[in-house]
Amino acid sequence: MSPSGVPRTAVGDVVIQRTAAGWVVRDAEDIEAPADDLVSAMVLADLLAWDFVPRPRPARPDHELSEVAQLRLAVRQLEHALSARVTIEQAIGVVAERRRIGPRDAFERLRRVARSRGRKVHDLAHEVVASVTDRAVPLPPELAPPHR
Repeated sequence: MSPSGVPRTAVGDVVIQRTAAGWVVRDAEDIEAPADDLVSAMVLADLLAWDFVPRPRPARPDHELSEVAQLRLAVRQLEHALSARVTIEQAIGVVAERRRIGPRDAFERLRRVARSRGRKVHDLAHEVVASVTDRAVPLPPELAPPHR
């Protein structure tokens, strides 16, 4: 928290602060960094999350598995769930920022929109995240950036 009570998060030599105008990146001397730094941070987060690209959900076995095979299947299922969750969490952050709502409300909005369109939450979340760097990605109005 800054002296003015505004939420701040320090990451290494960078401070990310939410202001009335949006997110601001400041360096160690509290000087506002170029907006490109925020985009660079988002790109870095995307690159780090790239390792978590969901693999297809493991198929249910049609026969009895050995204990080792059961454990391997459980690991694949957990990896799938974790990687899908990374994308959903990123989308929650994007929707929360765009709509200036809390994470829980952002998730509920994402889930409601996905259900109303017969889509998987993860697939819609992937599009929301992609829309941050590509304005051509079509999004439902409830998830698109508000027009200013």
